Parts: sequence; structure tokens; C-alpha cells
Amino acid sequence: MLAVHLASFYFTKLQEDPTKKVDRFLYAMRYHDDQLNDISARFHAEMKKGLSSDSNAAASVKMLPTHVRSTPDGTETGQFLALDLGGSKFKVLQVKVRQGKGIRTGGVDMEETIYPIPKELLSGRGSELFDHVAESLKDFLHKKNISVVKKHPLAFTFSFPCEQSSLDQGVLINWSKHYRVRGLQGKDVVQTLSEAIDKIEGMDVEVLAMVNDTVATMMTCGFDDRYCEVGLIIGTGTNACYMEELRHVDMVEGDEGRMCVNTEWGAFGDDGALNDYITDFDRDVDAASNNPGKQIFEKMVSGMYLGELVRLVVLKMAKRGLLFDGYVSDALKTKGKITTAQVASMEQYKYGLKNTRNVLKELDLTPSFDDCVAVQHVSTIVSFRSSNLVAAGLAAILSRIKQNRNLRKLRITVGVDGTVYKTHPQYAKRLHKVVRRLLPECHVRFVLSDSGSSKGAALVTAVAQRLTSRRHQVDETLSPFRLSKDQLLLVKRRTMRGLEEGLTSKVYSSMKMLPSFVYHTPDGTEHGKYLALDLGGTNFRALLVYFKNGNSRSYHKIYTIPLEIMQGTGEELFDHLAQCIGDFLDYMGVKNAHLPTGFTFSFPCEQTAIDTGKLVSWTKGFKATDCEGHDVVNMLREAIKRRNDFDLDIVALVNDTVGTMMSCAYEDPHCEIGLIVGTGSNVCYMEELKNIEKIKLETGKMEEDAENSRMCINTEWGGLGDDGSLDDIITSYDTEVNHDSINPGKQRFEKLTSGMYLGEVVRQVLLDLTRRGLIFRGHVTEALKRPGIFQTKFLSQIESDRLALLTVRTILQELGLDSTCDDSIIVKEVCGAVSRRAAQLCGAGMAAVVDKIRENRGLDHLNISVGVDGALYKLHPHFSRVIQETSRVLAPRCIVTFLPSDEGSGKGAALVAALARQKHD
Repeated sequence: MLAVHLASFYFTKLQEDPTKKVDRFLYAMRYHDDQLNDISARFHAEMKKGLSSDSNAAASVKMLPTHVRSTPDGTETGQFLALDLGGSKFKVLQVKVRQGKGIRTGGVDMEETIYPIPKELLSGRGSELFDHVAESLKDFLHKKNISVVKKHPLAFTFSFPCEQSSLDQGVLINWSKHYRVRGLQGKDVVQTLSEAIDKIEGMDVEVLAMVNDTVATMMTCGFDDRYCEVGLIIGTGTNACYMEELRHVDMVEGDEGRMCVNTEWGAFGDDGALNDYITDFDRDVDAASNNPGKQIFEKMVSGMYLGELVRLVVLKMAKRGLLFDGYVSDALKTKGKITTAQVASMEQYKYGLKNTRNVLKELDLTPSFDDCVAVQHVSTIVSFRSSNLVAAGLAAILSRIKQNRNLRKLRITVGVDGTVYKTHPQYAKRLHKVVRRLLPECHVRFVLSDSGSSKGAALVTAVAQRLTSRRHQVDETLSPFRLSKDQLLLVKRRTMRGLEEGLTSKVYSSMKMLPSFVYHTPDGTEHGKYLALDLGGTNFRALLVYFKNGNSRSYHKIYTIPLEIMQGTGEELFDHLAQCIGDFLDYMGVKNAHLPTGFTFSFPCEQTAIDTGKLVSWTKGFKATDCEGHDVVNMLREAIKRRNDFDLDIVALVNDTVGTMMSCAYEDPHCEIGLIVGTGSNVCYMEELKNIEKIKLETGKMEEDAENSRMCINTEWGGLGDDGSLDDIITSYDTEVNHDSINPGKQRFEKLTSGMYLGEVVRQVLLDLTRRGLIFRGHVTEALKRPGIFQTKFLSQIESDRLALLTVRTILQELGLDSTCDDSIIVKEVCGAVSRRAAQLCGAGMAAVVDKIRENRGLDHLNISVGVDGALYKLHPHFSRVIQETSRVLAPRCIVTFLPSDEGSGKGAALVAALARQKHD
């Protein structure tokens, strides 16, 4: 009877065409080919923007490199676990590539189990989500009787945008779909998964590859079709990937070959590129979403939003009296009441109208025949728009591939997955038709993924497994550079012991702890005009500094110290300095002024007064003869006399570290420590005068009074370890660097931490890895054998550049090294390990200094500032942060503020001269 009534009901309405009002209402969603070509061109422009290093940061379409360079070559075999996470459920699989059979002819078997994800985990903490995944993995191993004794390689399909620098690393950019998990954005999800797995006893699993579901779909379909070089997902979310020419992928080094790029096209339009195509319904969907303003294209296309778009259109038409005689039910007002699956059912060929009526009745509506036809047509327009937009994006990708390869015609296969593509009755057919119409010169085949994305991830992993052995060997090589907290605490204790022993002449100390005879930091009352001289490395700087009313201004000129002067005679060196000073005084017009002068001399000196100091030993590559054991102030005075064209009143000799402390103390009265991390490495601090036993022992007096209760001590901590106290953290590479240096056995701590040596440590590591065949195809160039060729500045460049692999490649090319992508990644790792160790060691030393000051003063907590200078600290992107983190962890009762010195130690020397002159006056 019902069928009869329905037939009668439909028959009476056939004379009307309710689709016309829908067409008028949704005209903005109906695109003609000119509009589709326009959208395609806009997407192509976004692709180029995302691929370029100059514009990637501002691009909405991120074009993420996946480090997948090819489909399997037929040599991969083995057994793999696979995880597929990207929707409301996830899969765990065992994938077997049977030995002895070519991959392209078969040989892949899979077993899978689907696990639900509790709803609360989708908005909970990231660690909780991955703990659940790890527990499910354990359950899978147990139920499938898979051995837990042997190590299992795992492929991880993760269907969210990540920035990858390698196959086994992926930093989450943002969540999409319905995920709102906390605490993972900006973090490595592979590491998070690995940590969750490691928590579970009796399970030995190693994550070898993380693959986006789109990439995995391409790999799965590429298993059977060698022309498959595009992956497409149209399901809960949407995305596309394709094989791009490597020369166009700025974010990865190398020009030859191809790399799969994950477009993350769901974000197309986030920058406003689709504003003139976005309707009010799209804006309402976006506003009510978990991520307003994000994933605009995805919200116009994917299964997560199509049902809601249909609901909003139907609701608005009903409110305007165009449907249901203007009646609006509460259910129709409720978000999510029409699903994408229902949209698909409403478009079925035979039962579409019946399904439409049932859907509307479930919404507490009483639809007429016209209402059913109209709502069905709404569904058609919304889903057709989706397939048109996907076709436009796909046309841009295929056009780019064709242009890249300079082909007149392109034969290509697109691997496709996703519930919308699979289950919607008309979607695939419409998509294929529009793509072929937009690109008549391309022969495009669409292949449905029969195994989901997990098989593709396993195939990527099979390739990655070959690289695992190399990875382990590199990690083993770098492990001695990765210091534990216990090791750093040991360094802190040894530094503390060196500080205490160096304050007395009774025992030998590798840390000289040299008195500076600077008793105070500046207080802002300093005034007048002073000359400052600064010798600390390959440059000599002369400054004219004015102090007045707590302010300063300065003028300076920099002079180069040639290598032959650095390593010539002492007389030649100081004559060169006098010549530079004369030139500067002429330049400033003050040659006859007889200015009070502070002399920053950045080498260990034993001082018995503020204006005298005997050089203990040269460091930083200086070897000028007849200087060690002599008063350097007197040597400079004698050089000035030999010129006989100007005179100076040298009132203070200052170490550069002391000068840095004084310079920063002029701005911050809490600054009582100076740190240099540049060509060399050193620290000074304000010590209690009563603790400096060597002054009394060496001069016969203590000099402590009401005005002078403290003195700045130049620790010369670069010598820490000269007594063998650091031998347990010194690597074979450090030993080589020390052996080849101009002062073997000396300045061991400085050789672990300063800019003069870090590049050479890196070179020694790279040389060893190359000789073992782990990088550069085992080819050792003559350049790589040359000491000093790998400059420390390269570390800062390599680690600071967000496109670091390009920088690595440029540097290695200059060294005559033919590098692969993996080689470049390893070089970056080596640089990071060496520089991080250096920063941690400096942080451990600083923790010893601040804790000593705190204990000296009997304080439970200490607030103090450190003035810092040196190119390594200032220019390296991570060095300063690691020093600060390490000192905070190792000295938790001290709050330490690090102040970069803007004017270096020269201004500090002028301040010391001002203090000395005021005391004299």
C-alpha cells in the first residue's frame, strides 16, 4: 500500500520542476569550466609558492617534502607492522613481503585489526592518545601470536600535516578533521609514538617510517601500476600528493630525481585565495568548526563537512519558505543531523528520492514531493561542487607534472582512497569526467586503493629498513657527544673544585683563577673621555668612549691581525698594535690628548695590580715569541715609545671576559659574571676577597676593607681538564683535535666549547664516518683531510637555516663532496651534537659559578645576571638556549639572566679605566 501511495504522490508532482529554485538559490556553487580553470591556476600558483624557499613560510599550501623518492624497486622483503591513524578508528596490521618474489608481481600479505578510539581521547592529551595506540599494538601482537622477542620494524601512517626532515621524523603542523588532541602541535609525533611504545614492557618495536595516508595510497597503487605518481584522498578529509622534480623542492637539497610532495591542499584558501568562491554556507561551516579560518578547501570538499553544508542550505531555504511550507524542525536546526553518508544515499539512482524522504522524516519534517526533489538536488549540487573543486586541484597537479617533464602528452595514474570517493554513487564518475575535460592532452587513469594506505606505508618502510643499519652506526658514533644529566653534574662538580683550588697557590689547578684587581662594577657616575683597546682574536679594535650622566657613546675601528704577526715575534705584534692605535687616534683627531686607556687583553695574565699583567700563555692560535712571562702593558708602552708620535696613559689591563661583565653591569647592576663563547671560551665573576688566598700569599697583603670586599676573578676555565679531569667525556675526535693543535694538552675545556675548535671536531667526525662508508659513498676528498677546512661558522649556518639541507649542500659542494639527502641530514646531526655538547658544558660550568657565588654569600636563592659576548653565543641559533637550560637545571636555586653585550669588552675596558682614574683622582 505504501508503494502505491508513494507512486501516486510522486505522479501528482511530476508536472512541476522544483530544481529550478534550487539552481537559483545555489547558483554560486555551480561552476563552469572557466571558473574551474581559474581555480586550477590559483592552486598551481599556491603550489609554486609552497615549493619556494622564499615564499613557503607565507604559503597556505605547504607542499611538504616526504623524503619518499621512488616506489619500491623489487628488492624489498621482510615482515612489518603498520599503524594507520587518521580517523575515528585506527588499524594495526602485519604486512609480509614474501622473500624471493618481486614486489611488482605480488608477494604482499596483510592481516589487520581495527581498534576504536574513545571519543575523549580525540580532545585529550597527546600522550594519552599514543598510549592507547601502543596498548592496542600490544594487543594485536598477542592476538596474532606474533613474537615479542624479536625487533619489529613499524610503518606509521599519520593522516595529518607534518613537517618532515626525514622518513622517521615528523613535526605536527596542525590537526584537522575532528581531532583536537592537546600537547602535540609542533612536536615530533614519531618520537611521541616511540616513547609510548617504550613504556610497554616486552615489546620491541622500532618506527622506521612515518607516511601521510595520501603518500601511502600512491605507494599502494604504485605497487601494481608503474605509472602511478599521484595520490588522492577524498574521505573524512582530503589531500593530494605527487612526484615532484627534486630541483623544484627548495626545502630539500639535491637537483636530480624526484620526491613525493604532500601538498596538504586542504588549506588551500586559508590565505583568502578562494574568497570569491566561498558562499555564506561555507562561512557558517567554517565558523562552527574546531579550526575557524583553517582548512578552507577541505571544508568545501571533504566528507566531514558535505552533510553539514547540505543541512545549512536546506535550513536556510526552509526559513525563506522555499521548503516544507516554511516549517523548521528542531532537528533541522541541530548541527550534524545530516551526514555525508545520507547525502550519498539521497543521490542513489533508483532509491534516491525515497532515501531523501526518509532522511527528512528523521528530521521531524513532512516533506512534499517537491521538497524531496529539491533537497535531493541540493545534495547533488553540493557534492558536484566538491568533485569539481577536486578536479580543478588535480588538473593543476597533472599540468605541473606535464610541464616539469616537458611532455606534449602525459600518461599517468592517480591512486585514490577515501569513503566519499568509494561510496558516493556518482562522485568518481563526475570527477573523472571533469578532469579529462579540463586536461584533454593527458591520459589519466584512476586506480582505487584496495588495501588502504597501510600497505603503502609498509612498502616505504621496507626501503627504509635498508638504512637502519647505517642509522644505528651514526647514532653510536654521536652517542659520546650526548651528555647525560649525571655527566653534566660531574662536570659542574669538577668545575667547582677547579674554582676553589685555583683561588689558592697551595695546590695546582688547571683553572688559573687570575685576580683582575677590579673591585667594583660601574654605578653610572663614570664620566669623561677614554680610549679602549681590545685584542682577543684575529681582530684588534680601538674605541673612543664618552661617559656622561649614566649614558655612553663610542666610536671604533677594527684592524686585522695577520697570521704572520700572530705567530711572529712579540715586538712585531706590539709594534703592529701601536701602528693601529696611531692610525685610530689620527682618524679621531685626538693624537695629542694623552687619554686614560683601558687595554682589553683576552689571554691569561697574572696581575699584581690593575695596570700590570704578565702573560701566562697564549691561546686562540697566537704564538708570538718573547711574550709569555712578560708584562704586556709594558710591552705596549715600549712599542708606543718606539713610534714616538703619541702617548697614552694605560691605567687598566682587562681580560675580555671582565670587560664584557663591566659593559653589561653598566646597564644592569645585578651583572656580576662575564662569559665569552666565541673564538675562545672563558668566564669571570665577583669573588669574595677573603677567599682569594693567592693574593695574600703572593703579595703579602689582603687589601680587604669597607670599600673593597670583592674582586673580579678571571677563571681561565678553558684550562679545565688539562689535569685529565675531563678524560671520561673526551672523545677520540677531541683527542685528534688536541693532538693537531698548536698547544697539545692545553686548554682542553676550550677545545670542547669554543668556536676555534668545534668546526674541526665536526670535520674529524665526518672524516671517520666517510672512511667507514657511512656518508659520501665512502669517498674521502683531499679537502676533507685538510685541518681547519670545516669552519665553526658553518655550524651556525647549518643549524639556523630552516632550509638547512640546502646550506649543508652548499658547504659540502665547496669541500668537493658529492652528498645525498641522507648525507646532508647526517652532517646536520653531527653539527648539532657537537654544538649542543659545547653549550651544555658551558651551562654546567656556569651552574658551578653561580652556585659558588650563592654559597659564598650564604643565600638560599640567588638572582644574578651574566654579561655574554662571543660569536658562537650570539650567532648560533640554539647555543644560548641550551646554555641557559643547562644552567637552570643544574643550579635550580639560582635565577640567572643572560645579557648579550651590545658593545663587547671594549666599552668594559673603558669603564675599568674610568673606575681606576676616579680612584686615582
